[in-house]
Amino acid sequence: MTTTEGPTTEDADPHVLSPGDADRLLNKAPWTRFAVIGDSLAEGLGESSPGYTDLPWAERVLEALRRGNPGLEYLNLGVRHLKAAEVRTGQLQQALDFRPDLASVVCGGNDMLARDFSAGSVEAELDAMVRPLRESGADVFVFTIQDITKVFPEQLGGGGLSGRIQIFNDQVRKVAERHGALVIDMWSHPTSNSRTVFSADMLHASMRGHAVLASAVFAELGAHLAALHSR
Repeated sequence: MTTTEGPTTEDADPHVLSPGDADRLLNKAPWTRFAVIGDSLAEGLGESSPGYTDLPWAERVLEALRRGNPGLEYLNLGVRHLKAAEVRTGQLQQALDFRPDLASVVCGGNDMLARDFSAGSVEAELDAMVRPLRESGADVFVFTIQDITKVFPEQLGGGGLSGRIQIFNDQVRKVAERHGALVIDMWSHPTSNSRTVFSADMLHASMRGHAVLASAVFAELGAHLAALHSR
């Protein structure tokens, strides 16, 4: 069932971690250089949500990391509308030159929406970005995406888009598994059927959505750090 209502404030949102909770998850985080490449989600596009800070997910992650390491360096090359191949050709080398030890690759959604969507081509492009970043020594995280046809069934329910989203998410998971990247799984997230995590265009995250995304990143990075510290 699609849910239209959400918490009225960020502090009351059960799916948005407080700064204190984020700091506990990121305790002793080793990263000193954080890079983001991709499309509009990387860039941080999204409309305001009443009761939520106008701060995209990547900047929320940056703020949390800098609370633990004020000298952390940051590079965000995200540009809206780009397909995966354009991200690779226009952003990857600059990101590699930055020498990140933490990086996120956020693209492929625009390919998925195109009429000429090629699953194999998108997987190859994602692989060509995640692989060199991992080989350079960076921890890398990627995202699966929600099934927006369930959130907006009246407008987006036809045309086989749900199947394309599942194919895309499978590609993301395969690339991540192949190269040891982390997956921020929004497909199965508790807010995946909530309209309030989306902007009015039905494609981009709202600022509530960005807050939720950042918290999902904190949870995955925290689990990764806990596994490292337990060895």
